[in-house]
Amino acid sequence: MDIQRQTQAGWLAGLGSAALATGAVTAAAQSTGRFHWWAGFILVPGALIAACGGPLLARGGGRAIGGYAIASVGALVFTVGALLMLGWMGVGWPVMIALPCLAVAGTYQWRADHPLGRGLHRTVASLALVGFALGVTFLLIATGLVDFGDNTGWWGAFMMLAAVGVLANALELGRHRIPYRLQAVTLLVGPAVVAFLLGLRFLRGW
Repeated sequence: MDIQRQTQAGWLAGLGSAALATGAVTAAAQSTGRFHWWAGFILVPGALIAACGGPLLARGGGRAIGGYAIASVGALVFTVGALLMLGWMGVGWPVMIALPCLAVAGTYQWRADHPLGRGLHRTVASLALVGFALGVTFLLIATGLVDFGDNTGWWGAFMMLAAVGVLANALELGRHRIPYRLQAVTLLVGPAVVAFLLGLRFLRGW
C-alpha cells in the first residue's frame, strides 16, 4: 500500500509539474507575441516524458536512478520545445550544453559498490560540472553579458579546471587498495596533465 501511495504521489507531482511548466511557457510565449504553436509538438511530449520519471523517483532506491534519467531526458526535450516556442533558440542554444551536463553532474553522489567504478563515475560527473559551467559561459556570451574579446583563449581555463577535477579523482582513487590501482591512476593523471598544460597554453596565448 505504501508503494502504491508513493507511485500515485509521484504521478501527481510529475503530471502537475508538467502541466504548470507547459502552461507557464505557453503563457509567456503568447504574452510576448512570440508564440510558435508548432513547438507544442516538442514541448508537450517533453513534459510528459519528464512526468514519467516522477513515480520512479518517488519509489526511491534503484528505481530512482531510472526515474532521474527519464526526467532528465524529458526536461531536455521540454527545454528544446520551450526555446523554439519562445523563439529563443538563437540565443539560448548554450542551454543544450549546460542542461545535459547538469543532469550528469547531479549524479555525483551516487556510490558504485567498487571503488574503481565509483572513481570513474565521479570523474565523469566532475567533467560534466565543468561542461555545465562552459555552457553557462556560452550563454552569457550569447546574451552579450560577457565579452572576453577575440584574442583571448578563455576556454583554456575550462580545460585546466577539467584537468584539476580528473587529477583530484585520480588521487582519491589511489587511496584504495584495489587491483590495477596504479594503472587506473596513471590513465587518469596522464591526460589530466596534458589537458592542464594545453589549457595553460591557450589561456596564456603561448
